[in-house]
Amino acid sequence: MKFTMKENGFETETSFGKLTISGNDEYGFRPYQLLVSSVAVCSGGVLRNVLEKMRMPADDISIEVKEVVRNPDIANRLEKIHLHFTLEGENLDAAKMDRAFELMSKNCAMVQSVKDAIQIEETYEIKL
Repeated sequence: MKFTMKENGFETETSFGKLTISGNDEYGFRPYQLLVSSVAVCSGGVLRNVLEKMRMPADDISIEVKEVVRNPDIANRLEKIHLHFTLEGENLDAAKMDRAFELMSKNCAMVQSVKDAIQIEETYEIKL
């Protein structure tokens, strides 16, 4: 990827189009939003795969970022991300869900990349 400086941030071209990143959310995605999105969506994709391998595929997975804690005293650093997963599916076994989430965290590249720097909290609910 190559990023080019613009008046209000940076841009890059991807195979899906232009991505604009700025410290001001009026002009593009803020860097922390992209980091949080990467952790959330990586987790969701891995969870989908884990559930399929466990023979309890989800019909739908939605992820809500319930909380992002930043430390203004240390460069506004991200310290905590709370992700809440809502899972839908007829074959989802609540008794196996803790193991599914353990495998998700272990196999998500983004979670593994930040686990020693950012607390990742994951909660879930199952809707039948």
